[in-house]
Formats: sequence, C-alpha cells, structure tokens
Amino acid sequence: MSDEGCPVPDGVSATTARPSGLRNTLQTWLLGRPLATADAPHQTIGKLVGLAVFSSDALSSVAYAPQELLIVLAAAGAGAFAYSVPLALGIVALLVILTLSYEQTIHAYPGGGGAYIVARDNLGELPAQTAGAALLTDYTLTVAVSVSSGVAQLVSAYPGLYEYRVLICVAMVAVVTVINLRGVKESGTTFAVPTYFFLAMMSVTLIVGLVRFLAGSLGQVVDPPQMGELAGTQAVTVFLLLKAFASGTSALTGVEAIPNGITAFKEPRSKNAGATLIWMSVILGLMMLGITFLGNRIGALPSESETIISQIARTAFGGRGALYLAALASTTIILIMAANTAYADFPRLGALHAGDGFLPRQMTYRGSRLVYSNGILVLAIIASLLIILFRASVTRLIPLYAIGVFLSFTLSQTGMAVRWWKSGHLKPGEERVEQGSALRYETGWPLKLAINAVGAVCTFVVMIVFAVTKFTGGAWIVIILTPALVAIFFSIHRHYKRLARQLSLDQAQPLPSASQHSRVILLVSSVHRGTLKALRYARMLSPNVTAVHVAIDEQEAAKVQARWTQWGQGLPLQLLESPYRQLIEPVMDYVNAVATSCAADETITIVVPQFVLRHWWTSLLHSRTAEILRRALLNRERIVVVEVPYQVE
Repeated sequence: MSDEGCPVPDGVSATTARPSGLRNTLQTWLLGRPLATADAPHQTIGKLVGLAVFSSDALSSVAYAPQELLIVLAAAGAGAFAYSVPLALGIVALLVILTLSYEQTIHAYPGGGGAYIVARDNLGELPAQTAGAALLTDYTLTVAVSVSSGVAQLVSAYPGLYEYRVLICVAMVAVVTVINLRGVKESGTTFAVPTYFFLAMMSVTLIVGLVRFLAGSLGQVVDPPQMGELAGTQAVTVFLLLKAFASGTSALTGVEAIPNGITAFKEPRSKNAGATLIWMSVILGLMMLGITFLGNRIGALPSESETIISQIARTAFGGRGALYLAALASTTIILIMAANTAYADFPRLGALHAGDGFLPRQMTYRGSRLVYSNGILVLAIIASLLIILFRASVTRLIPLYAIGVFLSFTLSQTGMAVRWWKSGHLKPGEERVEQGSALRYETGWPLKLAINAVGAVCTFVVMIVFAVTKFTGGAWIVIILTPALVAIFFSIHRHYKRLARQLSLDQAQPLPSASQHSRVILLVSSVHRGTLKALRYARMLSPNVTAVHVAIDEQEAAKVQARWTQWGQGLPLQLLESPYRQLIEPVMDYVNAVATSCAADETITIVVPQFVLRHWWTSLLHSRTAEILRRALLNRERIVVVEVPYQVE
C-alpha cells in the first residue's frame, strides 16, 4: 500500500506511534507502557542490580542446602552432624573452581549463552542440546524449589499456614511472573531491595551468632524440632558422605546464571558480569560456611516443620522477637525472589534454542516490555504444575534439582577446555570466527585449559554421585526427562529444516502468468449486507463467479432464492441439496467437482461473507463457516478460502 493511499497523520511516524490498543488497559496497568525496540539498550543493568537479578538463586540456596546436607547425615544419627563443616568446606572449594572456570567463560563468550553456546561451538549439536535441556529443566526446578523453600520459611514462623502452602506457592509464582513481564530493568530494581535486605539480615544473624559463640553465650537451640523419620542408625560410610556432599552442592545451583545472562549487563558487559560473579561467589561461600558452622554448634536439627535458618536465628537473637521475624521474613522473600534468576535466564536460553530451530519460534518473541514473554509464561506454568505435583516439598524436589545443573557444568567446562586446546594450536595473531565468538591464540591457554579440565572432572563426579545416590528419590525422572527433551528438540529442528527446504527459492520454477479464467465460488447462507459486500469483492477477483447456497430447508432455500433474484445483480444462484442437513460436505463435493473440471493453472477462490461482532462473547452465538472450510481445505492445492468481514454492533 502506498503512502498516498493511506497517509500518516502529521506529527506521527511509524517508528514513534504508540499502539493505541494497549492504552489504559489491564495489561498496561499490570505491565507498564509498551517499550520500543530502540529502548532495548536502556534496559540493561549494572553490577548492583545484576547481583540482585542473577545471584538471588545462588545466594538464597544457603537457606536450604545446609539443611539438605544434614537431612542425609541424619540417617547416621545426630553424631554424624560433625561431618557437616568439612563437607561445607569441600563445597566451597568446588565453588572456587567453578567461579574461576566461569570467569573465563564470561570473557571468552561476551555474548552470553553459557553452557549451551560453549557446548555448541566446541562439542557439537548433541552436547549443546543436552546442556540446554538440562539448564531449562534446572531453571524450572529453580522456581519450584525456591518458592517452596520460601514458603517453608513462612510456615516455620506461622505453622497454621502449613495446609495452605501449595496455594501460597502458586500465588507467589504468579506475582513473580507479573513482575518479570514488566521488564528486566524494572524487575531487577524491584528485587534489589529484598536481596540486599536478605544479605543484611543474614550478615547480622551470622555475626551475632559468631560473636555470641566466641563469647561463650550462644548455647544450644531451645526445643529443637523432632527429626522423626529422618533419624536413623546407619553407619557413617563413604557413600553416605558422598550423598550428603551431593545434597549440599545444591548451594551451587545458580552460579551459571551470570555467564548465561551477560547480555543483560551494561557495557563493558564482560567486566561487569565477571565482577558480579566474584561478588556473588564470595558472599555465597561465606554464608554457606557460617550457616553450617553455627547450625553444627547450636545442635540444629533438620526438619520439615522448622528450618535450620529459623533455629539459628532464634538461638542467635534469643527468641522469636523482631530480629528473628526480620531474618525469617528476609529469607522467605529472597527464596521467592530467587525464582527471578530463572525468569531472567530461562526465556533467554529458550530464545537461543528457538533461534537455532530447536524450540518453537514463538519463544523468540519479545513482548511489549522487551522481554521474552512466551518463555516467561511457559516457565510459570510448568513450575506451578511441579509445585502442585510435589506438594511444595523441598526435600522431594531437590533430587530432581541439581543433576541438570551439574550436567550443564560438566559440558560447559569440557567445552571450554576444548576451546583452550583449539586456541593453543592457532598461530599468534591468527583468528577463527565461530558461531558464538571469535577464537584467538591465548598465551596462557595451558593454565586455562587445566582450570576448566579440573572443573569438568569435579562437576562430573558430583553429577554421578547425585544420580546414583538420589536415583530412587526421584533423580530417575531427570535422567529420563533430559534425553526425552533432547529428542523433542531434534524433532522440532527436523521439522523446521524440512519446512525451510520446501519453502526455499533454490531451483524454484518461475511463476506462471496470471490466469484469465480464475474461478470464484461465493457461499451464500442468507442474503444480507455482508453478502452484497462479499459479492462486490468476488467480482473484483474474477468475472467467473458462481454463487452457491446449501439447501438444508426447502422453505428457507426458497426465501434465499427470492432475495438473491432481487439483490444478486443478475448472477445465478446454484442450490446444493443437502438431505442429511450437512453444510460442509455438499460444499466440499461441489468444490471437488469444480477442481476436476478446472485447468491446471487455475485457482479456485472460495469467498465467505463473515460478519464481525464487537464483543467476543456474542461471536460464540454464531457458526464460523470460513474457519471450518479453511481447516477442511488447508491441504488442497490451488484452493484459497477468503473471509470478507462485515462489522456489526
């Protein structure tokens, strides 16, 4: 359409006009005004907000990781809790290795993507899709585990809410979803306050607890909860310690979030993301050690009815006063807000998969606030279903949680090791452009390779331990689900490749000259203004127009014939008898007969008058003939179904 035919009003351009349909609507009220594509660079975040957006998952995991570690040790009795501190030291050592490894990944792949991009460029498509499936599963479980754990903190303070925990969890998922649909920058600002409130309260709790311990006034937890069926009399074995270590490593889930979301940071992206990763790791390591140490010293016991954090806080503050409630409130909020890390990364990773053709293309769609809205909604729905299915139990969800992330850790570190090997075999000054980054010769490549290789081995061992020790507890679900997802990804990819081949213009034949004998069939259910509008359109398409009415009732058919004689502009009306009161079948038979008699270069256009109603609910009172015909004729060549709308009140 030319500009002369449809001029733009003065002062309004296509690039600056705001969609009027979104003004003053519920969507605008909930999500905010639409953002133009040009606003994308202004939606990036700095280090302080980035710590809140991408670190809330990892930082909040200290609220349940030490407890999960103690739950496993409880099988050998309370005496086995002495092993908790050495195991925590081992977990922090693994954190250091992962931090060094991912610091290298951030600078090598400034475009983000994490394990998926690293594996795709260095290991191949199958490992990349495996890493992607593992991460997408992990992000979904992050939402379910974080929200469930946050509500568990709330239930610890107010036991009367226990029966409503699933409903509260689903409501919290809905709240976080709406906040994230408002955009990365706005959600980051929203979550920065609770994140730093949590860090402040955890710091106060740990410092008060440590000071009182050094002063000899800390004492033991008063009225600790009953361990119940958690308590056992097993011997302390290597297998038990490995199982406890694997459970405690759930504190490391979320470390990969920053390398995956580099593009959300302001320039220089790699520098800001790397600094945020180091800040997060230092804070995470200190909190993991502090909580485990204090929990061990006060004799805290793992229980579904009261968390370790609750026991430490009321012991450190001497009861359930204001500071205790503030500590529990901050922990509850950060655990619920920790789901934001998954909301930041799941849609981005889904968009990468979709861009490569391994997920539906709709995942690449950016909503009115420049976020991947479809990915956010998919994440919310699946996470809510998991919460309902597992009754918001953190202990039941944890076995499903960490296998995927450690699989992605392993593939990422292995891919980086391969990258450094390739880099070392380039000549100085030589550059090789790969899909995700540019590969150059690195002088320190042997050390970098060693760091990533050690990281790959360590995370692989943890993954195997987790898979073996947690297999019967639910890990088997993820072990089956991951390859199933990979198979689905490749099935989607094959479909897109097959479609691309069929739509390709390579070796395509030139279009034939326009036919002068196109056939148009006008369906007439009754004669009204919409029918006349459709008749005018049909005659614009071709002089060869046939009007058709399906005669279900003789009297009604006679009325239609009489009105058509008056208003049909001399065009004959053909009646299709339908003794069995069918509508579509007689039309299909007629179209097939016409198609048989048509020349090979002729197109049959079926024109259907369709009145459009103002309100959606009134449209439910009318049949949608054009839609039914379109579905029936969709796979037929040289047949086109056209709706001619007529707007009515």
